[in-house]
Amino acid sequence: VARRGAGRLEREEYEDRPERAELTAERTTRPRRPEPDRSDRLRTEAAEAISRGAAGRRPERSPRALARIPLPDTPVRLPDADVLFRRAFGDRAGGRALGRLEEAARAFRNERFQDARRVLNQLVERADQVPEVLELLGLVHYRMGHWRAGAKRLEAFRELTGSTEQHPVLADCHRAQGRWDDVDALWIELRDASPSASLVTEGRLVAAGAIADQGRLAEAVRLLEKGWKIPSRPRDHHLRRAYALADLYERSGANPRARELFAWIRGHDGGFADVADRVRSLA
Repeated sequence: VARRGAGRLEREEYEDRPERAELTAERTTRPRRPEPDRSDRLRTEAAEAISRGAAGRRPERSPRALARIPLPDTPVRLPDADVLFRRAFGDRAGGRALGRLEEAARAFRNERFQDARRVLNQLVERADQVPEVLELLGLVHYRMGHWRAGAKRLEAFRELTGSTEQHPVLADCHRAQGRWDDVDALWIELRDASPSASLVTEGRLVAAGAIADQGRLAEAVRLLEKGWKIPSRPRDHHLRRAYALADLYERSGANPRARELFAWIRGHDGGFADVADRVRSLA
């Protein structure tokens, strides 16, 4: 597991939530996931993220944002995970700990989240300064819907690495808890750092979703419309942004605009989420 490029995404196409959530696993042992399976998972994620915004009770007043240490100008360069494990456990035990991290990564990759969490909970007790452990444990909690626990580990990852690579996931954990001020603060950090267009897009989706969750649909639409134009060669993050924007158009009563955008998505990926049904319902 190399720290070089830790948290780094495949910049142009990668930052869609389930694929980003496999990031640590990809850095350890796995080859690139075959594209068909990747697409199948992406097709459901956009709809799930939007529907989650309307689910569950929200606090009447958002808690004040956490006091965070400001991010450095560039992410912190840290030793490789095997070096950090050997410092924490010793040479032989450190090597075994690295193997355990790889085991957790495989379990995560295969969606055996309980198994991954069990291994990582054992590691984090003595290796809470190993970013890969914090990152993967946070992502495991996120995939299990453990929003508070996921936020705790990803906040620690942010502070340790100075990285914004997991900000969309972290912000979504706070969004699920109705912590609107934290979502805003993380969106501003990510927007200002601007690590890649696709990662900023993912953060924008979470921020707009949080605004819409509060009933401020017009403001959410403006955030998603800002800088948006139909790309000539759309990628996954373009389709996700278009889907979220079309959903907001429909919720706002702008049905012709919603249908036009849903139809554009269908033209590029007819199996994306429930887009075919959305087009028919607006006909």
